[in-house]
Amino acid sequence: MTMTDPALTLEDVRFRWPGRATFGLSVPGFHMTQGESVLLLGESGSGKSTLLSLICGIVTAERGRVEVGGTDLSTLRAGARDRFRAERIGVIFQQFNLLPYASVSDNILLPLRFAPERRKRAAPDEVATLCSALGLPVGITGATAGRLSVGQQQRVAVARALIGQPPLIVADEPTSALDAATQDTFLGLLFDRIAPSRSSLLMVSHDERLGARFDRVVRLVDIAQTERLAA
Repeated sequence: MTMTDPALTLEDVRFRWPGRATFGLSVPGFHMTQGESVLLLGESGSGKSTLLSLICGIVTAERGRVEVGGTDLSTLRAGARDRFRAERIGVIFQQFNLLPYASVSDNILLPLRFAPERRKRAAPDEVATLCSALGLPVGITGATAGRLSVGQQQRVAVARALIGQPPLIVADEPTSALDAATQDTFLGLLFDRIAPSRSSLLMVSHDERLGARFDRVVRLVDIAQTERLAA
């Protein structure tokens, strides 16, 4: 892969959530190159989560093209999209989505159970390496995730997204609960970890102060239109 290879492409995309209060999102065009970091700014209710669902293949567009690393997600069946997401996309959820009863190690390794190629890329000691690099205490890998502090859970969620070097990292408001100093530390750790693998990073936030660290800052209102339709 080179720095000009496409990491993410959306062209003429339209999606509508079914239901009584129908929400629609249209994206004429959005592109990211491999290794690029983009901060996507948007207010609550602006369609950020819908866009991420489309990019991760959780939902599919009714029109247009969503490509991750050159693969059009609409050409994949649901099971194949799930496997593709596990292989190619590391996701940092806003609420972390850890398994509270499982160990730190099991949570970090979880994506590799569904991604054989990503599993091959993971070094035997990568769990310990990631935990150390992210500032987690020695010996934490055997601890139950539900007993960790919020900050520790966040770093475990980052390690889970990074393990096996997925080409695209998608982060949904991962710093929303952090103060400014902790935000800066967290972003520093995240960028340090993705730099060697040249993974692309798309982070969604409402906080403009984060923009200085990214290659590009994009406002959702500049790339997408939303609509609310009667049932």
